[in-house]
Amino acid sequence: MSGTLPPLVALSVLVAGATGAVLRYALSRAFPVRPGHLPGGILIVNVLGSALAGALIGLAERAELTGDLRLILVTGFCGGLTTFSTWSVETIELFDGGRWRAAILNVFVTLALGLGAAAAAYLAVR
Repeated sequence: MSGTLPPLVALSVLVAGATGAVLRYALSRAFPVRPGHLPGGILIVNVLGSALAGALIGLAERAELTGDLRLILVTGFCGGLTTFSTWSVETIELFDGGRWRAAILNVFVTLALGLGAAAAAYLAVR
């Protein structure tokens, strides 16, 4: 990729990001935060998005994805699908609600599963 971003690629990143964000919203609505549970919808999107990004980067290393397509799918779609901000806020809300064990568990489970999914998918396809 060069230093300039062609308009069609920029538009594609925008559309892919919006698509990922809509899917994230749908999954978070399908798996709402329930009392006594971890934020399941956000955990699902973050792990799925991490696995997909890992696989896409592995494919890009094998030259099976162009730089533009990698940008569209990883930055756009996976970036729109995953969410650090919502995960952070939900973790803070767990702490604020006196559920500090759940908050700590949410941090470790999300990080371990997200990194593990990204690494496994990356290694599987490269």
